[in-house]
Amino acid sequence: MKRVGVIGGGQLALMMAGAAQKLGIQLVVQTPSPNDPAITIASETIFAPIEDAAATAKLATRCDLITFENEFVNLEALSPLVAQGVFFRPGLQVLSPLLDKYDQRCYLKQLDLPIPKFVALDWNDIGGIEELLLQAQLQFPVVLKARRHGYDGQGTFIVQDIDALKQRLESYFTQQKFQSLFLLEEFIPFERELAVIAARSSAGEIVTYPIVETQQELQVCRRVLVPADISRTVTAEIEAIAHTLLNSLQAVGVFGIELFLTPDGKVLVNEIAPRTHNSGHFTLDACQTSQFEQHLRAVCDLPLGNPALTCEGAVMVNLLGYECAENEYLVKRQQISRIPRSHVHWYGKSESRPGRKLGHVTVLLDTWNRTEAAAIAQIIESLWYGVE
Repeated sequence: MKRVGVIGGGQLALMMAGAAQKLGIQLVVQTPSPNDPAITIASETIFAPIEDAAATAKLATRCDLITFENEFVNLEALSPLVAQGVFFRPGLQVLSPLLDKYDQRCYLKQLDLPIPKFVALDWNDIGGIEELLLQAQLQFPVVLKARRHGYDGQGTFIVQDIDALKQRLESYFTQQKFQSLFLLEEFIPFERELAVIAARSSAGEIVTYPIVETQQELQVCRRVLVPADISRTVTAEIEAIAHTLLNSLQAVGVFGIELFLTPDGKVLVNEIAPRTHNSGHFTLDACQTSQFEQHLRAVCDLPLGNPALTCEGAVMVNLLGYECAENEYLVKRQQISRIPRSHVHWYGKSESRPGRKLGHVTVLLDTWNRTEAAAIAQIIESLWYGVE
């Protein structure tokens, strides 16, 4: 039986459980808290911070290979382990150009993939921001992003003018936050946000899942419509982007690729996640092979599975925290589960706070209609965010 180490014990690791059992794989998890979701499914757990390389060395003695549930890792600290024979998938050299958002932008530019205009920004630039914007050909509004550790809208801000930009930067430093490096990029007035999950094997085989439309609020994904209502031309362009990226990286595993579609039909890459991704949660219930099974297949050198839909369409809605509380929300989950062909996934987190991902629900559709899918999402959200 193969043993796979997973750095990170959140819901992405939790959702590997069913696939691991199916494939005869044991999961050994490194995570800091006994309350983390994946504790319940791990065959063994090492309680340590994600970036603790000494703990990862211990993890390596208890598994055949190590994969990642998130990007909060210290590649420099892990590099000596590679020299000692520790096997990471995806490899550290694959993660290296992707974890820092500025490095990621530079890498995509080298590949000649379509991206927004961008420039690096740090504290030393604060006095000359106007000149920096001019050189980068950026105009307000602009998007300010923390280069590391930003997720679910954290560390991402749409800034309307120079005063707001300076105020935002100064607030970071006066509050003594650790983030001091930023990415400043063009604001894209997109028509839709899209995403695709793609997987690559060590033999170079690539499969892509149906491209989806993601709908965000406050930079957090609220719902996913499957498949996206886009042209064959746009579909082919996005699939080509996925192939170019994964082949260039020589990646092994599942990657999430977020994109913008502009009103004139132009596709731009937004961000790359070198792991399973929220936009692919629908695959658990709507596809022949889930993204979680696909990832384990790729990293364990098993044949890749079929990513095709088993239904005409689906809608996935994230169940986000809207209050600070300790609550299982059982009544609301039961109400949502009565929706025909619904599948409710609960992550078992002990505390709720605004914006925290507590679970998700996927509803399978017999016919694909974007309006119908949006209406179902609205029903789910009215049940979830309404008063019990």
